[in-house]
Amino acid sequence: MEDVTGKSLECQKIMDGKVTNGNGREKVIPSCCLKAKTSDPELEAQCHSTVVSGWFSEFQSGSDKACKKLYFNNPMWPGEAHALEVENILFKGKSEYQEVMVFESASYGKVLVLDGIVQLTEKDECAYQEMIAHLPLCSIPSPKSVLVVGGGDGGVLREISRHDSVEHIDICEIDQMVIDVSKKCFPQLAVGFEDPRVHLHVGDAVEFLRNGKQGKYDAIIVDSSDPVGPAQELVEMPFFRMIAQALRPGGVLCNMAESMWLHTHLIQDMISICRQTFKDVHYAWTSVPTYPSGVIGFLLCSTEGPKVDFSNPVNPIENVGHPKSKRELKFYNSEMHSAAFALPSFLKREVQALNDAPASGKNGCISS
Repeated sequence: MEDVTGKSLECQKIMDGKVTNGNGREKVIPSCCLKAKTSDPELEAQCHSTVVSGWFSEFQSGSDKACKKLYFNNPMWPGEAHALEVENILFKGKSEYQEVMVFESASYGKVLVLDGIVQLTEKDECAYQEMIAHLPLCSIPSPKSVLVVGGGDGGVLREISRHDSVEHIDICEIDQMVIDVSKKCFPQLAVGFEDPRVHLHVGDAVEFLRNGKQGKYDAIIVDSSDPVGPAQELVEMPFFRMIAQALRPGGVLCNMAESMWLHTHLIQDMISICRQTFKDVHYAWTSVPTYPSGVIGFLLCSTEGPKVDFSNPVNPIENVGHPKSKRELKFYNSEMHSAAFALPSFLKREVQALNDAPASGKNGCISS
């Protein structure tokens, strides 16, 4: 297996279309990682708005001939567009880290947008929030201590709170504006912050983990945005090593892991990186209509220790309901849990790391 020690997803850092490898030769970076560019940079200010004529779009080309090749802030999926009809813009501001917008859509309810990219909608947020939380927590018996990285909208916290075995929940979110806006505009998600088991830390997750106690958590859930900008560090080897150190033996990680339809090379890289650190690495996925391609994936990893059978929940959600949890599950159940690990043939062919034989190393035997 290729040695990826110290490796990061370089194609997300170097966005000019080429990168020099160790032998001095240039290799082409996959097109979905090329930085978005306008045909005329001077037009960017005029064409930058994501809401035109009552429609929000993650890709925008203006009627002006000079704007036809404009890709609005969209390095992850060029050549595609998903539009939502806007009824009313509820909030628009800029934090220290990103642009934040909330609008009322015609068919998906309220929508949270960060840097021009849809993060959640009221209609389909359940598919993401429930799966990213319960896939790891239902795979281990009686989780007690959980860390959430990102997740400033509170939805993941809401789902973790269903588990009555959990005694302590840390959340590290870098952007206070996301938290404040979510509490105001998405109270049905931000209710997660009201659980007395939740301890909020506003700041950099890398620093939080670096200064934290080793072996503290039974599960860590990384609810990050796409791996560009401030989220870049969250898909690099040092970050995954810190996560592994923060987990107890047999602890689990669930990390957002892109779309199988758009980013198989990123999935390959993330699996390869995680295999250098974790005992077992698995890929699962779910359907979220308002995400690019309509699906999103997750990496499920476990550290050395008791065996974790991710595809068969040993801690079924039907048995762990917290007495204060009043909201019924909309998407997740034990059948959906197991089904999430069934992978299409093209993904198995294109992501070789899913088929690689277990490898031995200083971190132990790795499998997928």
